[in-house]
Amino acid sequence: MYSTTFYVFVLLSLMRVKPAVAQLLGKEEQGRASFYANMFNGRITSLGEPFNQKEYTAAHRTLPFNTMVEVTNLSNKRTVIVRINDRGPYHRSRLIDLSRSAAQYLGIISSGVANVTLRVVGMEGMVLLGKNEIITDTGDIIERALSN
Repeated sequence: MYSTTFYVFVLLSLMRVKPAVAQLLGKEEQGRASFYANMFNGRITSLGEPFNQKEYTAAHRTLPFNTMVEVTNLSNKRTVIVRINDRGPYHRSRLIDLSRSAAQYLGIISSGVANVTLRVVGMEGMVLLGKNEIITDTGDIIERALSN
């Protein structure tokens, strides 16, 4: 039987993803998240599509467009997966700008900002890593050991 690594390799080959993009899978960052104001709904994103505050999307300064990112609110441990479709945030202290729906799910509407962790879980609009999966130094996908 083939390993999970083989299937991910085949999937990435079919998508014609650049190796540098594939290396982002599993990358983690920590910082502050905010969300788009209502006035941005319907405006064109950097990717060229209309922004929809009801979708789970986000803006990030450097991640490639269509990268799938798992965002976890550190204060309540809620997690959501968003697709990068815009550039930003333009506030220096922020790591990511979320759509209103994603921010609402994470529980940051009332505070406006939250400390979060980001984990790249997919690309080209597809999720490739499960919630408890990590990528080893050799490129294998394994299940993360859970602490009680």
